[in-house]
Amino acid sequence: MSITFIALLLMIGYLSAVFGSIVGLGGGIIIIPSLMYLAPTLLDIEISHPVAVGTSMAVLIVTSLSSTLQFRKQKRVDEKSAISFFVTSGLAAMLGASVTALMNTATFELSFGIFMLFVSLLLIFKNKFNTANIHWKQQKTYIDEHGQSFTYGHSHAVAMLIGLLVGFLSGLFGVGGGSLFVPAMIILFRYPPHVATATSMFIIFLSAILGTVSHYWQGNIDITLALILAVGAWFGGITGAKITTRMSSKALLWTLRISFLVIAIRLIIKGILA
Repeated sequence: MSITFIALLLMIGYLSAVFGSIVGLGGGIIIIPSLMYLAPTLLDIEISHPVAVGTSMAVLIVTSLSSTLQFRKQKRVDEKSAISFFVTSGLAAMLGASVTALMNTATFELSFGIFMLFVSLLLIFKNKFNTANIHWKQQKTYIDEHGQSFTYGHSHAVAMLIGLLVGFLSGLFGVGGGSLFVPAMIILFRYPPHVATATSMFIIFLSAILGTVSHYWQGNIDITLALILAVGAWFGGITGAKITTRMSSKALLWTLRISFLVIAIRLIIKGILA
């Protein structure tokens, strides 16, 4: 493995964690296509989609842990509500991971492309959604660093249903469930965006552990690649969490939106033509 490729992996791990921490996504959507397309070009080796997914899931543990620790210092993580989402998402992530190996490459690329297209559209139009006018029995209050007070609700039953779906998709595609958790928290429960992002990363951390165990037993993790990516991801997770307190993520969000859209279209076309 060349020094250039190692440096590139470190950068991919770092950037994926920075972006993922800012919007609560994790970094799999960046890591998986990178492994599948860069390795054949730079190393002349093919990395199968199960290995790319499993390796990404393993790195996700480091990304989510580093950012969660920073978010906890900022007192933005709602641990109790996170457990409600995790109860079902953790087991569902293991189920999704087991299904990954059953898909052929073309089916995976097409499915992953459609999923990424959905995520990109969700990010593009998320500001168009209005929060649901539902009065949940459990009400909570969050006061940000500027003294502004937010009131949001919670439902264990609804959270568990959302966790079931998101956890399965997370394990299936090796990505963090924040792309669905965050909008659900904001739209359904009226979570403050910063709390939704931070809480999502904590859920991703818990779910990623179970998903990684499942991928490991199936032999779908390249330990060497995962370790190199994890080094970059650790520092990226810390950086991303700090950025949320210092600047607007608008520019980075648009970078993500455009990147996801381009990658999604490429995957869909490749999956159809395969």
